[in-house]
Amino acid sequence: MSSSSPYAALCDACREQPPHAVIVLGSGLGAVAAKMRTLRSVSFAEVPGLPPASVHGHRGLLTLGEWGGQRVLLFEGRLHYYEGHSWEAVVRPVQVAAALGARVAFLTNAAGGIAEPLTPGSLMALRDHLEWTRPNFWRHPGPLGSPRPSPYSPHLLTLLHRAAREAGVELHQGLYAAMTGPSYETPAEIRALRAWGADAVGMSTAREIQAGADAGLECAAVSCITNRAAGLRGRPLNHEEVLATAAAQGARLTALLEHFLAL
Repeated sequence: MSSSSPYAALCDACREQPPHAVIVLGSGLGAVAAKMRTLRSVSFAEVPGLPPASVHGHRGLLTLGEWGGQRVLLFEGRLHYYEGHSWEAVVRPVQVAAALGARVAFLTNAAGGIAEPLTPGSLMALRDHLEWTRPNFWRHPGPLGSPRPSPYSPHLLTLLHRAAREAGVELHQGLYAAMTGPSYETPAEIRALRAWGADAVGMSTAREIQAGADAGLECAAVSCITNRAAGLRGRPLNHEEVLATAAAQGARLTALLEHFLAL
């Protein structure tokens, strides 16, 4: 990496003043970034170990800026396993953020609502997740086969609810189920997930959050519910609807983030 490269300049800026938090924006949520004052910005492809983002609705930019009175690293978009990336590449952004000095990880995603209150447009803070992204996933309950503690910080969860009250934003709380994608789940899979206690389902976040917790980051995440999960309404799912619903909730998520960062 050239000492004069844009990424090297971003690293130098982080060494001078480490970022407080890293934020990862999910599908259709890129407009949230407009509130941040940009200091440095580079494409994913300029970051060692990161390929460019390829999913519609993900800009593929890493930006250092200031937001809510804090210095923040912002990943506008993410990498997905279903794009053909390795899991090592998928979790690389949070590891990069930890190496650059971030102490808090805040991830967002677009998800399908399973629990009855989670209609399109709802926001849900994650208290834990089911990670159905491995073969024989039931054999991996946690590190070394032991019961896995939740990687989501109870302290940050409390702050999120406080921020939601201050921002006048309704915030649900629940269990997120992570699947590999790229296809949406079948109605039978949604019935199985509901039986396991899942409130929402998506194709990201779980591995990234666990990698962030393993790297010493205090972690939180919020799902933007963009649709009812398969079999819970009368028409097929599509990605364009996901993007449109997520974009429509940008102002509410922005308000929640601003209040959260200020706490």
